[in-house]
Amino acid sequence: MERKKVTFADIAKYTNFSKTTISRYFNNPDSLTLENQEKIAKALEELGYQKNKLAKVLANGKSEFVGIIIPNLYFHYYSEMLNKILASYEEYNYKFLVFIGNHKKEVERKYIQELLAYKIEGLIVLSNTISSEELKSYNIPVVTIEREAKYVCSVDTDNYTGASEATDLLIKNNCDVLIHINNIFPEYVPSYDRIRAFIDVCDNNNAKYELIRENFGYNYESVFAKMQNIFNEIDEKYLGQKKGIFLSNDTYANIFLNLVIQKYGNLPEHYRIVGFDNSPIASEAVVPITTIAQQIDKIANTAMDLLVLQMTEMKKRKPIPLKEPIHKQIAPVLIKRNTTD
Repeated sequence: MERKKVTFADIAKYTNFSKTTISRYFNNPDSLTLENQEKIAKALEELGYQKNKLAKVLANGKSEFVGIIIPNLYFHYYSEMLNKILASYEEYNYKFLVFIGNHKKEVERKYIQELLAYKIEGLIVLSNTISSEELKSYNIPVVTIEREAKYVCSVDTDNYTGASEATDLLIKNNCDVLIHINNIFPEYVPSYDRIRAFIDVCDNNNAKYELIRENFGYNYESVFAKMQNIFNEIDEKYLGQKKGIFLSNDTYANIFLNLVIQKYGNLPEHYRIVGFDNSPIASEAVVPITTIAQQIDKIANTAMDLLVLQMTEMKKRKPIPLKEPIHKQIAPVLIKRNTTD
């Protein structure tokens, strides 16, 4: 037989408490004594009560949902980061509503309004489209990852140190010319430090170098076509020279590596390659790629810790917002594989 749905009236009758007291247990348990909380909890178990999550949201406005806006899932870094954030449910018990950004402000604003309509308790943003000042104006806890974050909490990789290690390694590989390939984006984005570090290390070591920046787009066809042009130009321009190629992410590094192998049949001595991220594509490439590992699991956990800190405060009767945003930086790790000596 189908079990009868247990109501507040059933619980009140079973415990000899009023329905108002039962309601307080669900919506403001701290207003009851610990003894009464335990009595009601035991009764719920004995009665086989199943929580009505929707009713709880309507009662106290707390949904246990977190919104995520992520730029795309094409770059392996973003898909791996999303995977790690979603896996945090077991630890934090928050559910997630995910929107894929499309680099259009009005569309992403619509996403945020949609998330707010679902009564999200907090927001994680990896897209650079909407300024941190605007994100703050929504008056909900926000944590950003690898993007501009002057007015909200953030978690980033120490991009400067990571890029310095990559560039140093290529110099130690006795490359005749060092080349950094990156996308086009503003200088205030944290990952711009990869460009700064590359130039600084090359200058400090009197190394010959070239910086190549291109608007690669956000799909395989666009990236491959532009990377193929870059590879052909590099291969011809620096013929006979040992080339150290530092690419801004492992997705780009894998495409560049494939172009080299398509032409030469293997990875020749005159090419050395370093990526950035340590997404699975780097270790699984036809020639495993040396990379600067962003500690993605640690970044995801730190972001959730920062968000939960803010969301917990907002649940208090008189919440005290952070006086200043908290910014965390996670150290990267150099992982040497087969594309360098």
